[in-house]
This record gives sequence, C-alpha cells and structure tokens, in this order.
Amino acid sequence: MKKILLTCPPMLKQFERYKEFAIEKGLDVYCALVTQIMTEDELIELVPQFDGWIIGDDPATRRVFEAGVHGNLKAAVKWGVGVDNVDFEACKDLNIPITNIPGVFGEEVSDVGIGYLLGLSRKLFEIDAAVKQGQWVKPCGSSLSGKKVCLIGFGDIGRCSARKLLAFNLDVHASDPGFRQNNDRTIECIYNPNIKISNILNGVHMTSLEEASLNCDYIFVTCALNADTRHLINRDVLLRAKKGVRIINVARGPVVCEAAVIELLESGHIDAVAFDVFEIEPLKIENSLRKFPQNIFGTHNGSNSIDGVDKTSYIAMETMRKYLFDKI
Repeated sequence: MKKILLTCPPMLKQFERYKEFAIEKGLDVYCALVTQIMTEDELIELVPQFDGWIIGDDPATRRVFEAGVHGNLKAAVKWGVGVDNVDFEACKDLNIPITNIPGVFGEEVSDVGIGYLLGLSRKLFEIDAAVKQGQWVKPCGSSLSGKKVCLIGFGDIGRCSARKLLAFNLDVHASDPGFRQNNDRTIECIYNPNIKISNILNGVHMTSLEEASLNCDYIFVTCALNADTRHLINRDVLLRAKKGVRIINVARGPVVCEAAVIELLESGHIDAVAFDVFEIEPLKIENSLRKFPQNIFGTHNGSNSIDGVDKTSYIAMETMRKYLFDKI
C-alpha cells in the first residue's frame, strides 16, 4: 500500500464513496483536515510523510515539493483543472511526475455561471432574500435575448458556457488567443488541432478582448489564471462595457481586478457582479464587495457536483496508481 495525502475539499467531503476503490488500487489515503487550503508550512511538515499527494487549491510551491522529495514523495496529481497554485516547473526539476485533470468540469462550472446570469438578470436572489424576510417584492429584471455577452476564455468551461448562452439567444462575443474563427465561421484551436469545436458554436463571434467588451451587457469569465490573465478584467475593460454591465466570474478571482469593480459599483457603471471566486479566499468580512446587496457570492464551488467530483476523483486515484505502481 502507498500512503497518499488528500487535501482537496470536494473529494474529501465524498471520500467514503471512494475508500474501497482506493484500497483496491493499493492507495492508503489520509484525509487532511482542511476547509479550503492548507498553509505552506503545514504542507512542508505533512507532504514528506506520503508517497503521493492529491492536491486541491493549496500552495503547491517549490518549497513544499523540495520538502516532499527529501521525504517519501514520489508523485502528485492536481485534482481538477486549475493549475495556478502548482509549481509544475519545480516538479520537473525535482523529477516528480505530476498532472492535472483537464476537461472534467465544463458542464458543472458553466451550469453555475448560467445560474448566476439568470440570478443577476431577473434579480432572483434579491427576491428570494426578501421573501424569506416576509416581504413581497417585485423588482423589474432584464430580458436575456439579444443582449451582448463578452465571454473571456474558450476552453472546456468557456465552450460549454457558450453553448448555453447561445441557447438563451444571447449575442456571444468570445476572446481567447488560443482560438481563431475561419471565414466559414467555424472555430479551431490554434495550439491543439485535436480539439474539435461543435458546429453549434459557429454562432459565437471569436474576437479581441477590446471588441468583445465594447458595449457589452455581460462579462462572463471562464479563463485560466496565469501571468497574462491576472487582472485581465481591469478598469479599462470594464469602462468599455455598457453602463449597468453585470459580471460573472467562475474562473479564478485574480483574473478580475476587485478594486476596479468596487470603484465602478460605487459609480453605478457596474450594476452587479456574481463571483464564485475572489482574489483572496475565503472572502474577507471587510471586503468592500459586501457593501452591495445586489451582488451574488459563491464559495469557489462551481465544480462541486456529486457527478463531477466522482468522475474527477476516480481519475485522480487511477492516475496516482499508475504513477506509483507502473512507474510512468
């Protein structure tokens, strides 16, 4: 049996469902006590005690991996899609096999994004809160049909979101340097020709961020976080949108500059935001985003469905088994 450290909250919450599978694969999984992430110092103490590490959103830094290889660590798997918290270069230098699990949460995260879109447009969450307080309010919402959406990112989550946005008859303008649109309106991936784009998505306008954000009614963020996308949605981008723009972020918090959002919420240029993710998580009590009751907040929980967590967790354990027993 190989000892495995698990620090991913969604998988931890459902781990009793996978316990037998893990044992069958020769994995003795230790479930860490963690709500969101562990600290770097906690990980430096803990990781070296294990042969493998299934990583959540923890600071998987060079220091942590160096401590790990000085102990027993032989392999790691980043649970889920996002990799901005993991130093893959350090793993390469230290000869630690590691991968993430791409393409597993497009439907789940886009479902949440669409839920936020509907909530903002028809003020559903405001109505719900008022009714629970004994009020009977009837705020006037906005129709979705024909409105312009600036979709940031056209990866798995972005494409699933685009398909659903088109179904609501929204005018979808997408920005992603990894994709281009041909004269016949078909879309292709520049970096991976094996990614097949459904003809359903031919209704999307692939364009620049400047054009996509110009006079848009909604900004819908689904891209990865990296050096190029940190604060990609800044004051200049937001001011190109229509007055009263609404923003949905189901990607990573630092893609959107919260200081700019707060300023433009105060001025009225932004009507409301729905954020599942934040620059600092959990969301601090003193964060000024909380001053605006029309905003909708999540808990970085967009991927957390029973089906999605099951699928990803089984892949994570099977991948770890291969790393540790097949010497891939």
